[in-house]
Amino acid sequence: MKNNLLFDFTVNKATKTVLVTREFNAGQSLVWDAFTKAEILDQWNAPAPFTARTKHMNFVVGGKRFYAMVSPDGQERWIIQEYTSITPKTNFKLFNAFADANETPQLPGSEWDYTFSEQNGITKVSISIYNESLERLEKMIELGFKEGYTASLNQLENILSTLNK
Repeated sequence: MKNNLLFDFTVNKATKTVLVTREFNAGQSLVWDAFTKAEILDQWNAPAPFTARTKHMNFVVGGKRFYAMVSPDGQERWIIQEYTSITPKTNFKLFNAFADANETPQLPGSEWDYTFSEQNGITKVSISIYNESLERLEKMIELGFKEGYTASLNQLENILSTLNK
């Protein structure tokens, strides 16, 4: 069992991009499912004490996931994601934006590109997040995106360890 799993988080203001690379001690198919199935996403895709709650999800090109990050006191922060490209088990891309409860996006948004690869039972996920504006990127970082997403990915590692048995 590999204990020194790779985790890298880089912000490049010149290209308005965040790059996240994270390894998981689980097979590629299971990690893919964790990023593409609502019932697993809802278990990890919000940093504690927040929870994620998917209202609907259709993982096909042109399909959408509409979900809320829910605070402990019940406040909802809605997010809409539209899938723009899917290559099963290895890559998918989506457009991500905050939204209101009626699914109206609050632009600008960001483009997420996920790539999955496996070697010796360790799956590496590389995520490129391109922001349409430098202002949005800076606001994202200021609001604690690195800390929140790191916590969410750590929750995913714990979930994968239970699903991987």
